[in-house]
Amino acid sequence: MSMKKLSILAGGVAAAAISAGAYAQEPVNLTIVSWGGAYTESQVRAYHEPYMEENPNVEIINDDGSANALAGLRAQSQAGNVTWDLVDMLPSDAQLACDEGIILPIDHDEMLAPAPDGTPASEDFLPGSLGECFIPQIVYSTILAYNTDLFPEDAQPDAIEALFDVENYPGRRALQDRPGTNLEWALYADGVAPEDIYDVLATPEGQDRAFAKLDTIKEHIVFWTEGAQAPQLLADEEVVMATGYNGRIFNAAQVEGQPFDIIWDGQIVEWDGWVVPADGDNVDAVMDYLYYATDTQRLADQAKFISYGPARASSAPLVGEHADLGIDMNEHMPTNPDNYYSPIVLDNDFWTDYGDELRERFANWMLQ
Repeated sequence: MSMKKLSILAGGVAAAAISAGAYAQEPVNLTIVSWGGAYTESQVRAYHEPYMEENPNVEIINDDGSANALAGLRAQSQAGNVTWDLVDMLPSDAQLACDEGIILPIDHDEMLAPAPDGTPASEDFLPGSLGECFIPQIVYSTILAYNTDLFPEDAQPDAIEALFDVENYPGRRALQDRPGTNLEWALYADGVAPEDIYDVLATPEGQDRAFAKLDTIKEHIVFWTEGAQAPQLLADEEVVMATGYNGRIFNAAQVEGQPFDIIWDGQIVEWDGWVVPADGDNVDAVMDYLYYATDTQRLADQAKFISYGPARASSAPLVGEHADLGIDMNEHMPTNPDNYYSPIVLDNDFWTDYGDELRERFANWMLQ
C-alpha cells in the first residue's frame, strides 16, 4: 500500500477533507464513473459544475460505466492500471469490491462533512446506508411504470400483480436482465409479504417458486440492460409496462412529457453511492471532492434535478422545487409517505451471499 493511501486510512489527510480546495492547487483531471442519462446530469448540475467553479484547477471527466463497475474495477486492478478516480456503485457490488481490497475503506466521520448542526456524518446518513467502503448519495427505487395511453382510463394498472396479469393487462412487459427485482416481485405477486421475501428467497423452494411465477409471463417479456432502455421501450409502445428506475421515469414523464405513470406498490428501495478505487492517482483530490459533494446542501441540491431522495437526514428538509420545472419534488420522492406504503427494501447481504448463483440461474432461464 502506498504512503498516500496509508495517510488517508490513518486519518492523516484531514486537511484534504476540511473544505473544497484544501489540497494543493495543481491541475487535475478526475474521471468519475456513473450511470449516464438523467442521473449523471443531476450529478453534473448539483456536484460537478459547482465544484469545478470553486476549483478551476479541476476538470471532471464523466464515464457512463457504472453498469459494469465491478468488472471494470477488477480488470483495472488486475492490470495494475487504475484509470477511474471515483465510481458510482450499488452497495452489494461495493461490498464485494471492498472485500477484495480494490476500493478504499472510508472513515466516515473523518472524511465526510458533518451536518450543519454538527451531527457527525455517521449519524446523519440514513440508518444502514453507510458501508465500510461505501458513501451513499441517494435513496432510489426500482418501480413498475406503464404507458397510460395503452390502457382504458377505467382499467389502469395499480399494483405489482398487474405485471403478471396478462389477461386483464395484455401486452409485452420489459424487465431488466438480472434476477434482482424480478425475483422479489415474483414472490410478492405470489402472496409473500415484503418483510418475508428474502427469507423465502433464501430457500431452494422459494427460488423455484419465484422462477415458476416468472414462467407465467416469460413469452411476454422484453429484456433491457441499460437504464435508458425502459422508458424508450414504453415511449415506442413496444411494451405496455416496464421495470425502471423511478428517476428515469420521472424525467421521461415530467421533463419529456411522456404519458407514463408509476406504480409505487412493491417499490424496491435501494441506496446508490460512491466508492474510491484503490491505487488511483488522485486520491487526495477525490477525497476533497467527496467532502464537498456529499455534504447536506449538495445532496439536497441533487433532488432539484431528479426524483431521488437524499441519503442524509439533514438534507430532507431542504428538498424543494425542481430547478427547471418548478414542481414540488417531495411528492415524487420514493420515501414520500404516499409512495412508501409497501416498500421492499433491497437486502444487500442477501445479494452478496446468493447473487452469483441466482445471476447464473437467471441468465440460463432467460435463454431457455
